[in-house]
Amino acid sequence: MRTITILGATGSVGQSTIDLIARKPGDFAVEALTGAGNVGLLARDAQKLGARLAVTARDDLYGDLKDLLAGTGIEVAAGAAAVAEAASRPADWTMSAIVGAAGLVPGLEVVRRGGTLGLANKETLVAAGPLVMGTARATGATILPVDSEHSAIFQALRGEDIGAVERLILTASGGAFRDWPLERLAEATVEEASSHPNWDMGQRITIDSASMFNKALEVIEARELFGLAPSAIEVLVHPESLVHALVGFRDGALMAHLGAPDMRHAIGFALNYPSREALPVARLDLAAVGTLSFRAPDPARYPALALARRVMEDGGLMGAVFNAAKEAALDAFLSHRVRFTEMSEVVTRVLDSIPGDAGLPRLSASGAMPSLEDVLEADRLARRLADGFVDGMRG
Repeated sequence: MRTITILGATGSVGQSTIDLIARKPGDFAVEALTGAGNVGLLARDAQKLGARLAVTARDDLYGDLKDLLAGTGIEVAAGAAAVAEAASRPADWTMSAIVGAAGLVPGLEVVRRGGTLGLANKETLVAAGPLVMGTARATGATILPVDSEHSAIFQALRGEDIGAVERLILTASGGAFRDWPLERLAEATVEEASSHPNWDMGQRITIDSASMFNKALEVIEARELFGLAPSAIEVLVHPESLVHALVGFRDGALMAHLGAPDMRHAIGFALNYPSREALPVARLDLAAVGTLSFRAPDPARYPALALARRVMEDGGLMGAVFNAAKEAALDAFLSHRVRFTEMSEVVTRVLDSIPGDAGLPRLSASGAMPSLEDVLEADRLARRLADGFVDGMRG
């Protein structure tokens, strides 16, 4: 029986992971589940799965979670440090499904103990790719990508020589506004941006899909995972969301991964790796689908993609700066402090304010591995700058 920990159990990826392991109760034992505000769901799942530990990231909800689990024998804890401690506990396989930079420290704890990490938190590698991948090499940790695009690439590369790869192509649905006139984007509401045409995801990821900041992060993540040059990583808009990624080889061949838009594909592959087990997902009927369409992303509609290229060229801690500025800009949009189109302006201003290595200790494009403290300092600085720019835009 394999032991499992799920970080971010109450989110969409966490819930899909729970769905899969609950179907095979004899195969898995749950060490820990972590969540944030939805302590009711966290407590129900902890009891259903017989978890040894349940943790809410919110200190103020400790009492609520403890009351819900009173008499069950399940250990209860709260706070960011408790989430990291849960990740450090021995488990055969850990899902990192916490949204945003909050997933970095717990994910790094898994890597530091040499564990197997199913990585759905793309911010971990965007903010601290050299640190995380370098630590994994040192400890022998296994990182299995769970983003659908990166899982697709990982699967297409099985048995292949990475040296034979010319390019990686990440596909993107284009989000809620892919067919809107450009002049309408400035007036897009939070509610409109929160509706994805194909995928069932959380609100923040859905809005990031509409702006394509989500894909910008994935481009950086692909560079960190697979080691190709930034120029070899491409993006195509694919409205049907059935081709998740393609790998191009030096002989001109393209290998594509297709599947229904269901995160249980990628989760199940990582959960059962290296085996490929049956999964409760829809089977594609390509005759019924009929047509698959692709188009290049419009730079004017999706400025986030160019920003990702800039970040990869700058190197150093700019990934941490980029991600933190993006998260702060999204917070401002959700609180109606900036318009949809102003999120990219905020991020651009933050990047412009940190030329070279000014403003950050030990910020360097030399390729040296940053420390966790460096990454967290870059994150704090970027958020402070972004909040200041938001205030100035509204002033």
